[in-house]
Amino acid sequence: MQRVIHFEIYTDDPEAVQPFYEKVFGWKFEKFEGGPFEYWVVRTGNDKTPGINGGLTRPREGQPPGTINTVAVPSLDRSIKKIEESGGKICVPKMQIPNVGWLAYAEDPAGNIVGVIQPAPQVKKSNGMVRREVAASVR
Repeated sequence: MQRVIHFEIYTDDPEAVQPFYEKVFGWKFEKFEGGPFEYWVVRTGNDKTPGINGGLTRPREGQPPGTINTVAVPSLDRSIKKIEESGGKICVPKMQIPNVGWLAYAEDPAGNIVGVIQPAPQVKKSNGMVRREVAASVR
């Protein structure tokens, strides 16, 4: 069974919503430098407590604000095949994210978007859950 390991919040004004999440949940934001677009890594807690970290960015053209979850899989190619065989479609094709892994975005039969990532071999594992220190779902 594969698990959700990362989330992304899409908003037209990422800097304006950061204070909300900081005050309400105590989350920390760190700008991810060197990417092709603005992206903030969201730290939701320390590694000793249950939970996942995420990202904050602007939506792609035509994409509404919202949240996307990313699921870790052992083989992205096999997962893409299963997605297509099960009535889903790939809406953002497989791409490599250096030192993170291989990522694609899929649409389920109801139109919901989900990220699917095959973590790179060097990505640390802790307590059976994948931990990443960089943004795992860079578009």
